[in-house]
Amino acid sequence: MSKNFELLQRVAKDDFFKISSGPSTLPQKSLFAVPRAAEPPNAEIEKLVQRLFSPNREVAGPKAVSFSGLARDDRSSWICARAGETLAKQADKSVCLVEANLWSPQLHLHLGAGNVHGLAEALTSNEPIRNFAAPLREPNFWLIPSGRANPRVCASQERYRERFAELREAFDYILVSAPALSREADATFTGQLADGVVLVVEANRSRRETVRRAKEQLETAHVRILGAVLDQRTFPIPEKLYRWL
Repeated sequence: MSKNFELLQRVAKDDFFKISSGPSTLPQKSLFAVPRAAEPPNAEIEKLVQRLFSPNREVAGPKAVSFSGLARDDRSSWICARAGETLAKQADKSVCLVEANLWSPQLHLHLGAGNVHGLAEALTSNEPIRNFAAPLREPNFWLIPSGRANPRVCASQERYRERFAELREAFDYILVSAPALSREADATFTGQLADGVVLVVEANRSRRETVRRAKEQLETAHVRILGAVLDQRTFPIPEKLYRWL
């Protein structure tokens, strides 16, 4: 019995994974993120966006969502980028992507954008947060990349909170590419600033114990788990795993 199958059995019992669809149609991960042209709509990403931000939900959906994986080389930033593009096309409100992973920024590459100045500089500046947002293809779509400052020169948590509060005032939706949960303090703090986390789990690599620890880590930090994406799977998953919260 494979470790991946054991993971799914345990997760099914706990009813943990809530966001996904049938067998994966996401493109397979390449070794390096590269600038790219606009891609055709992806069915799974569209379903993810609808379940997170649908205006038809009985309870108002989140305004700010953090995307975080388990390891540094996962595809959480890719999924965040695609979700942002989809939301910007579907919504008539402003959407801002934020690269909060200052240690391994990839978001700007997935969007074919520059990274001259961004969040790192915003944390040490008094300029309006909009000054660090670069417009993307859609008129309501923006990106705040990581910037070039040394991530080891960290701003205070209070400064992060101030800037994030300003983001909420400046944009209708905020999607954050967060550090991997292997960087526990950074990932959980980013999740606390948002309304919750979408956890990206790679089907063929993530062990059950690692996923369980990540879930407990977020819950201990009082971070709401909005759902999880089981990425890179190659076989059908029981429908029970896809029910919305």
